[in-house]
Amino acid sequence: MTTNLPRPQVWEPQAYDAPRRRLIPCFDDFYGTAARLGAEAGPEVLDLGAGTGLLSDAVAAARPDAQLTLLDGSAAMLEQAKARFANRSVRMIESEFTEPLPPGPFDAVVSALAIHHLSDHDKRDLFRRILGVLRPGGVFVNAEQVLGPTTALDARYMALHEQEARSLGTDEAEWQAAMVRMEPDQCATVEDQLAWLREAGFEHVDCWYKSGRFAVLAAHRPL
Repeated sequence: MTTNLPRPQVWEPQAYDAPRRRLIPCFDDFYGTAARLGAEAGPEVLDLGAGTGLLSDAVAAARPDAQLTLLDGSAAMLEQAKARFANRSVRMIESEFTEPLPPGPFDAVVSALAIHHLSDHDKRDLFRRILGVLRPGGVFVNAEQVLGPTTALDARYMALHEQEARSLGTDEAEWQAAMVRMEPDQCATVEDQLAWLREAGFEHVDCWYKSGRFAVLAAHRPL
């Protein structure tokens, strides 16, 4: 990976939130699980690839005393996040994943639908760097779009994703636009990512939620 993530280049920030519940059929369970796991760890939370602040908003709802730091490579996305948190003090950082992370220490580092833009090599490097900014016992929660463990299962997951999205109101234009946005994605399997987290030094590594192409992974820094 070089400097810019694909997502900010292909999403119009003002239109990012509206189709989320159609294009992520398991939206409530997916974001809800990630938010709960992040909120349980403590108030200091770093959101990587925060976008317009959807996941941070869910964390704040689960933990009203959360001290949020939102990091994203797109200034336009962060402007939308600022509007979302107009009545709350939130730290915003415009930065790419390949740049140094804010030092923390954080009780939780969370991310939703962002890290799959990185190459596998850069994912593994990021996992190691995330471990370094967590307090002992802190948690990393990644709500992610994942690759199926086999080509056949991946195809079934994609077909199910389209079927469910269309049942929720996604039309042909919206689905095709989603396909274009996903072309640069570099998804990895759940199994590979769990192994990379253990390799990075995390413990209590597990997949806490999975529905087809959407999974919530969590791992703790040892005490």
